Amino acid sequence: MKFHEMTSGQLESIKHDQVVVILPIAAIEQHGPHLPTGTDTIICGAVAQEAESRHPESILLLPTLWLGASSHHLRFGATLTAELPTYISLLGEIIQPLLLDGYRRVLVLNGHGGNIDPMKVALRQLQPQFPDTLLSAGCYWSPCDSALVKLLEGADKSVGHACEFETSMIMHLRPELVDADRVANAGDWLPDQVQGVYVCRDMMQRTQAGATGRPDLASAEKGSALFEAAVQGVEKFVEALLTEKLPT
Repeated sequence: MKFHEMTSGQLESIKHDQVVVILPIAAIEQHGPHLPTGTDTIICGAVAQEAESRHPESILLLPTLWLGASSHHLRFGATLTAELPTYISLLGEIIQPLLLDGYRRVLVLNGHGGNIDPMKVALRQLQPQFPDTLLSAGCYWSPCDSALVKLLEGADKSVGHACEFETSMIMHLRPELVDADRVANAGDWLPDQVQGVYVCRDMMQRTQAGATGRPDLASAEKGSALFEAAVQGVEKFVEALLTEKLPT
């Protein structure tokens, strides 16, 4: 079920405690020289839509929120962003009316690393007001660890930025948006941790390329397999939330 394609009467007829409301959130920001600025939005939205198409009776899908917390990309340009307090408030204000309508199970499905902290804070701020709800959040790529190890050829078997993973996904979903002439090894990049301690660095401090890892090793075939792994992971998220006992 897609929230924005239903009438108010149709929405009222739903058994509000027996569906998972999914809010996909992503970003519009630079993705190196070879991927579109909407990469995160395209991928996260596609994963959410495919999951909904397989389980329309148990998923109520909201439109993908394209705005993200992306200030760490601003020095590269070609980036839209919200400040952290604004983004936290925005997420809460989108979700709160759903809870007031009686929906009890919510999944914020994230497609951008910069959204991880604010989405958790937004849910923590809402939970005391709605203690009888399941407020959850997760990244669409979280279930893909085994697929990453199996499929990625580069030394970095994780999800980076405009990396082998994301480039493969866009090659699968929207190949016409990839600038194939500019796909290249992104070279070394700095982590955001030193001896397990978080170090705050913007993207230009981490990589001059605006991308990470080995996008030059990406392929549509890898993207297809990784996309399926992500969708199956979201299906498992939904199943778990539907079987989880509602709090009181």
